[in-house]
Amino acid sequence: MTRRTIHLAVYDTFADWEPGFATAQLTQHGHTVRTVGLTSDPVTTMGGLRVQPDLPLADLDPRDSDLLLLTGASLWDTGDTLAPFARAARVFLEAGAPVAAICGATAGLAREGLLDGRAHTSAVPFYLAATGYTGGEHYVDADAVTHPGSGAEGALITAGPTEPVAFAREILALLEVFDPKRLDAWFRLFHDSDEGAYEVLQG
Repeated sequence: MTRRTIHLAVYDTFADWEPGFATAQLTQHGHTVRTVGLTSDPVTTMGGLRVQPDLPLADLDPRDSDLLLLTGASLWDTGDTLAPFARAARVFLEAGAPVAAICGATAGLAREGLLDGRAHTSAVPFYLAATGYTGGEHYVDADAVTHPGSGAEGALITAGPTEPVAFAREILALLEVFDPKRLDAWFRLFHDSDEGAYEVLQG
């Protein structure tokens, strides 16, 4: 199986529980997850875990990636420390590579202007409105939203902080990890605790 690469951004205070549903399935279905830091220095997650980035942001190239995944973090709302990751998201989208952002990372993308013309969601509309962005008309009240890509730009996935399973669902759908029937079963199992979905998923 040809292994493909997902790049997970890591930074101090990043919400370590938010990408897990997605990355666990991706690594089991032919993908490699590599972590990207502002530098190569270790970071500490919101849960107190120490993570050593695989590469610094300066070395990240969208041509080498199937997805840039951005999680929430306290730092998204306390200054411009993480703005380089929002700029990297712009580079990805303009190169035709997809980006997935959850929780506070959506505010970072809003400040970068990446939500002004794309369907998106977040925690609540006024959270993004506080960034001063002009994309309010494109806000969708949903657990997770995928703005489809085109030949010229990459797809963008967004989700609110309470929806890591729905966030993963959109990522798994975009990267075609499961067919639609099995993806629905996976979501029902992990989001709704629907035990009947297990047989479908294993079938």
